[in-house]
Amino acid sequence: MQEVFRFLEMDLTSFEVIATWLVLAIALVGLLYALFLRRQILAEDKGTAEMIEVWEAIRQGANAYLGQQLRTILPFIVLLTIALFLSVYIVPPTEFSLEVFAGYSEQTIRLIVGIGRALAFVMGAGFSLTVGQLGMRMAVEGNVRVASAARTSFKDALRIAYRTGTITGMLTDGLGLLGGTLIFMLFGKAAPDALLGFGFGGTLIALFMRVGGGIFTKAADVGADLVGKIEHDMPEDDPRNAAVIADLVGDNVGDCAGMAADIFESYEVTIVSGLILGVTLALITGHNEYILFPLLVRGIGVVASIIGTYRVKGDSDDSGNAMQAIFRGFLTSAAISVVLFGIIALVYMDDVPGGWWRPFLSTAVGVGLAIVIDRLTDYFTGTDYRPVKEIRDSTSGGPATTILSGLASGYESAVWSVIVIAATIVAAILIYNNIPVEQFASSRFSPEFIQFTFVLYGIAMTGIGMLTLTGNNVAMDSFGPISDNANGIGEMANLEPKARKIMADLDAVGNTTKAITKGIAIGSAVIAAVSLFGA
Repeated sequence: MQEVFRFLEMDLTSFEVIATWLVLAIALVGLLYALFLRRQILAEDKGTAEMIEVWEAIRQGANAYLGQQLRTILPFIVLLTIALFLSVYIVPPTEFSLEVFAGYSEQTIRLIVGIGRALAFVMGAGFSLTVGQLGMRMAVEGNVRVASAARTSFKDALRIAYRTGTITGMLTDGLGLLGGTLIFMLFGKAAPDALLGFGFGGTLIALFMRVGGGIFTKAADVGADLVGKIEHDMPEDDPRNAAVIADLVGDNVGDCAGMAADIFESYEVTIVSGLILGVTLALITGHNEYILFPLLVRGIGVVASIIGTYRVKGDSDDSGNAMQAIFRGFLTSAAISVVLFGIIALVYMDDVPGGWWRPFLSTAVGVGLAIVIDRLTDYFTGTDYRPVKEIRDSTSGGPATTILSGLASGYESAVWSVIVIAATIVAAILIYNNIPVEQFASSRFSPEFIQFTFVLYGIAMTGIGMLTLTGNNVAMDSFGPISDNANGIGEMANLEPKARKIMADLDAVGNTTKAITKGIAIGSAVIAAVSLFGA
């Protein structure tokens, strides 16, 4: 078995071997949970014939976009797979690979690493495509069911919308963790060579899906508004405006498929950088704990996200408490994660240089960053707070005051976000600063190099901690287009006022949850980039 699973050659303890297999099992559990939720959602009622007619138009538009996108991307995947294989003759295998495959000739090692990079690239690209494509298709399946549920119950509408989004979240969690864990198990200390391909695959697809989806979304949205609201003085989502269908498809394209692929990219890149830096620290210090800790943290995140899903439920049929319910689920997952991080660090990382508290605190700071960005974005985009109310009041002065007020709030929110992200990186640096590294210094590794590697590892752990709650984050993001589409279906199918009120309230909350996820995606991308460049 060691010939296949090279991680078994790393002198791991029995606990570490079992823990690695357990993390792989947790990744599969996350995927099975997504399948379980899919069956639940598809069993829900789709409503009246008029609702199904509107939904069918949205579904056809979404399928057309996804099909064209797939046909566009596949040739690039083929070309870059070949390029990743050939890259081994330009960027030679690392010393980790030379050590792991020491029994083979140099040419054979290059062949093994080249195939590993290429297959890891295909895995990263394929997983990212799966998250975006399946996630968006499920969002389209969920929107009409949310609209149907809103005719009778706010609680059911909220449950269906959030759990439909959770399917995309669990796909992101499960596939990201599955890919990183499999590569580590197959390559052991040589994993950095293959992980480069895995990270690049996810990044490439995120570029296509995020940028392409964003352009489609805004073009459809603005076009529908120009022809409907400006030229013909129609309300939002008026059934007489054919461009509304493109607008509703666009909501899914940008804020479901695109954002899911974007967060998946950050999710896997932080795993890639954490494992590369962990392997380096294991080589320097002799502690394999640095390699396995990121995987254990991510496994905890999958379990915590599943539990948090069941805390998102309406306490009554008052549709005003949707945001509180979603945030309650988010905080539940965060609390479970931080407690389990502490237990794992105390038990497993107690013998590493600098103490167990450093890896625990850096991951906890990452969770804290996600919570702060959540609250900060909610403040600047929520309908109950000062910025949105000021923008609303400024509309009485005409377009000029509205634009100025909106720009001012946008710039202010960006400043606070930059401060929070920068403070988090500084905190990670301070946590891992001043570790006694002289005992590990040698002619091969200087004290400065070792200290810098520890600091980068701390930043990577902060990113891993921040994206521990990816299942919740992506669920919140997908909640936005699902509830927006439901509201559009409700208006175009002329549903009763009670149902329209529920869907309008969910739509308003969905706009905030989409913005929250964008903030988390930007923050995680900054930290992922810093740690990956360092790695």
